[in-house]
Amino acid sequence: MDLMIGTTILSLVQGDITRQGVDAIVNAANSSLLGGGGVDGAIHRAGGPQILEECKAICTKRGGCSPGEAVITSGGRLKARFVIHAVGPVWYGGSQGEEQILTAAYRNSLELAAQHGIKTVAFPSISTGAYGFPIEKASRIAIRTVSEWIRTHPRNVEEVRFVVFSEGDRRTYEETMVREGK
Repeated sequence: MDLMIGTTILSLVQGDITRQGVDAIVNAANSSLLGGGGVDGAIHRAGGPQILEECKAICTKRGGCSPGEAVITSGGRLKARFVIHAVGPVWYGGSQGEEQILTAAYRNSLELAAQHGIKTVAFPSISTGAYGFPIEKASRIAIRTVSEWIRTHPRNVEEVRFVVFSEGDRRTYEETMVREGK
Protein backbone atom coordinates (compact mmCIF):
# COMPACT_ATOMS: atom_id res chain seq x y z
CA MET A 1 0.00 0.00 0.00
CA ASP A 2 1.26 3.48 -0.87
CA LEU A 3 0.17 7.02 0.01
CA MET A 4 1.51 10.22 -1.50
CA ILE A 5 2.24 13.14 0.79
CA GLY A 6 3.33 15.95 -1.48
CA THR A 7 6.14 14.38 -3.49
CA THR A 8 7.00 11.75 -0.86
CA ILE A 9 5.80 8.16 -1.03
CA LEU A 10 4.66 6.61 2.24
CA SER A 11 4.66 2.84 1.68
CA LEU A 12 3.90 -0.31 3.64
CA VAL A 13 5.51 -3.69 3.07
CA GLN A 14 5.53 -6.95 4.97
CA GLY A 15 8.99 -8.46 5.06
CA ASP A 16 12.50 -8.40 6.42
CA ILE A 17 13.80 -4.88 7.12
CA THR A 18 17.40 -6.06 6.73
CA ARG A 19 16.76 -6.77 3.04
CA GLN A 20 15.29 -3.42 2.09
CA GLY A 21 16.98 -1.56 -0.76
CA VAL A 22 16.84 1.90 0.81
CA ASP A 23 19.43 4.48 1.81
CA ALA A 24 18.81 3.84 5.53
CA ILE A 25 16.95 1.43 7.73
CA VAL A 26 15.87 2.34 11.23
CA ASN A 27 16.79 -0.01 14.03
CA ALA A 28 14.45 -0.38 16.99
CA ALA A 29 17.47 -0.18 19.28
CA ASN A 30 17.90 -0.39 23.02
CA SER A 31 19.69 2.33 24.99
CA SER A 32 22.98 0.41 25.08
CA LEU A 33 23.14 0.28 21.24
CA LEU A 34 24.90 -3.08 21.60
CA GLY A 35 22.35 -5.31 19.92
CA GLY A 36 19.60 -7.40 21.34
CA GLY A 37 16.64 -9.40 20.12
CA GLY A 38 14.00 -8.82 17.47
CA VAL A 39 14.72 -6.17 14.83
CA ASP A 40 17.81 -5.00 16.72
CA GLY A 41 19.41 -8.45 16.74
CA ALA A 42 18.48 -9.11 13.11
CA ILE A 43 20.09 -5.84 11.97
CA HIS A 44 23.28 -6.49 13.92
CA ARG A 45 23.52 -10.07 12.59
CA ALA A 46 22.86 -9.10 8.98
CA GLY A 47 25.00 -5.95 9.06
CA GLY A 48 28.00 -7.57 10.67
CA PRO A 49 30.53 -6.43 13.26
CA GLN A 50 31.14 -3.00 11.73
CA ILE A 51 27.77 -1.74 13.03
CA LEU A 52 28.51 -2.98 16.55
CA GLU A 53 31.96 -1.36 16.51
CA GLU A 54 30.45 1.97 15.45
CA CYS A 55 27.79 1.65 18.16
CA LYS A 56 30.49 0.99 20.76
CA ALA A 57 32.31 4.14 19.64
CA ILE A 58 29.10 6.15 20.00
CA CYS A 59 28.56 4.71 23.49
CA THR A 60 32.12 5.57 24.50
CA LYS A 61 31.64 9.12 23.29
CA ARG A 62 28.14 9.83 24.60
CA GLY A 63 27.17 6.95 26.91
CA GLY A 64 24.44 5.26 24.86
CA CYS A 65 21.18 6.63 23.57
CA SER A 66 18.16 7.66 25.62
CA PRO A 67 14.58 6.73 24.70
CA GLY A 68 13.29 9.08 22.02
CA GLU A 69 16.77 9.77 20.64
CA ALA A 70 18.46 8.41 17.53
CA VAL A 71 22.03 7.98 16.27
CA ILE A 72 23.43 6.88 12.91
CA THR A 73 26.02 4.34 11.80
CA SER A 74 27.02 2.83 8.49
CA GLY A 75 25.02 -0.09 7.18
CA GLY A 76 27.89 -2.56 7.37
CA ARG A 77 27.02 -5.51 5.10
CA LEU A 78 23.40 -4.41 4.62
CA LYS A 79 21.97 -3.14 1.32
CA ALA A 80 21.23 0.11 3.16
CA ARG A 81 24.16 2.52 3.42
CA PHE A 82 23.11 3.65 6.90
CA VAL A 83 21.39 2.39 10.04
CA ILE A 84 19.56 4.91 12.19
CA HIS A 85 19.33 3.49 15.70
CA ALA A 86 16.19 4.86 17.37
CA VAL A 87 15.37 4.02 20.96
CA GLY A 88 11.67 3.70 21.61
CA PRO A 89 9.92 3.57 24.98
CA VAL A 90 9.00 0.55 27.02
CA TRP A 91 5.21 0.51 27.42
CA TYR A 92 4.12 1.05 31.04
CA GLY A 93 0.43 1.52 30.32
CA GLY A 94 0.72 4.98 28.78
CA SER A 95 1.34 6.94 31.96
CA GLN A 96 5.09 7.46 31.57
CA GLY A 97 5.13 9.68 28.47
CA GLU A 98 5.46 6.72 26.14
CA GLU A 99 3.53 8.33 23.27
CA GLN A 100 5.70 11.46 23.32
CA ILE A 101 8.88 9.37 23.47
CA LEU A 102 7.79 7.24 20.50
CA THR A 103 6.91 10.39 18.55
CA ALA A 104 10.38 11.76 19.28
CA ALA A 105 12.05 8.53 18.13
CA TYR A 106 10.38 8.78 14.71
CA ARG A 107 10.95 12.54 14.39
CA ASN A 108 14.61 12.35 15.44
CA SER A 109 15.20 9.50 12.97
CA LEU A 110 13.82 11.62 10.14
CA GLU A 111 15.92 14.61 11.22
CA LEU A 112 19.06 12.44 11.04
CA ALA A 113 18.00 11.18 7.61
CA ALA A 114 17.64 14.75 6.35
CA GLN A 115 20.99 15.80 7.86
CA HIS A 116 22.73 12.94 6.02
CA GLY A 117 21.02 13.44 2.65
CA ILE A 118 19.10 10.18 2.97
CA LYS A 119 16.27 10.05 0.45
CA THR A 120 14.74 6.63 1.23
CA VAL A 121 14.26 5.25 4.73
CA ALA A 122 12.60 2.12 6.12
CA PHE A 123 11.12 1.97 9.62
CA PRO A 124 10.16 -1.06 11.67
CA SER A 125 7.29 -0.82 14.13
CA ILE A 126 9.35 0.70 16.95
CA SER A 127 8.64 -0.51 20.51
CA THR A 128 5.86 -2.97 19.58
CA GLY A 129 7.90 -6.14 20.15
CA ALA A 130 9.59 -6.82 23.47
CA TYR A 131 8.87 -3.25 24.65
CA GLY A 132 5.13 -4.02 24.56
CA PHE A 133 3.77 -0.83 22.96
CA PRO A 134 0.25 -1.62 21.60
CA ILE A 135 0.48 -1.94 17.81
CA GLU A 136 -2.69 0.09 17.15
CA LYS A 137 -1.40 3.09 19.11
CA ALA A 138 2.12 2.70 17.73
CA SER A 139 0.94 2.59 14.11
CA ARG A 140 -1.09 5.79 14.58
CA ILE A 141 1.87 7.57 16.17
CA ALA A 142 4.27 6.35 13.47
CA ILE A 143 2.11 7.29 10.50
CA ARG A 144 0.94 10.60 11.97
CA THR A 145 4.45 11.66 13.03
CA VAL A 146 6.03 10.73 9.70
CA SER A 147 3.21 12.38 7.73
CA GLU A 148 3.46 15.62 9.73
CA TRP A 149 7.24 15.68 9.39
CA ILE A 150 7.02 15.16 5.61
CA ARG A 151 4.49 18.00 5.29
CA THR A 152 6.79 20.40 7.15
CA HIS A 153 9.97 19.20 5.39
CA PRO A 154 8.92 18.83 1.75
CA ARG A 155 11.43 17.34 -0.67
CA ASN A 156 13.83 16.13 2.07
CA VAL A 157 12.87 12.46 1.80
CA GLU A 158 11.48 10.73 -1.30
CA GLU A 159 10.15 7.56 0.35
CA VAL A 160 9.38 6.43 3.86
CA ARG A 161 8.68 2.72 4.03
CA PHE A 162 7.09 0.97 7.00
CA VAL A 163 8.33 -2.62 7.10
CA VAL A 164 6.37 -4.97 9.31
CA PHE A 165 7.06 -8.63 9.89
CA SER A 166 3.66 -10.20 10.58
CA GLU A 167 0.42 -10.29 8.61
CA GLY A 168 -1.45 -8.92 11.64
CA ASP A 169 0.88 -5.93 11.92
CA ARG A 170 0.55 -5.31 8.17
CA ARG A 171 -3.25 -5.22 8.47
CA THR A 172 -3.06 -2.85 11.43
CA TYR A 173 -0.71 -0.45 9.63
CA GLU A 174 -2.80 -0.65 6.45
CA GLU A 175 -5.99 0.24 8.35
CA THR A 176 -4.18 3.13 10.01
CA MET A 177 -2.80 4.38 6.69
CA VAL A 178 -6.29 4.34 5.19
CA ARG A 179 -7.71 6.33 8.15
CA GLU A 180 -4.78 8.77 8.34
CA GLY A 181 -4.58 9.20 4.57
CA LYS A 182 -8.08 10.68 4.28
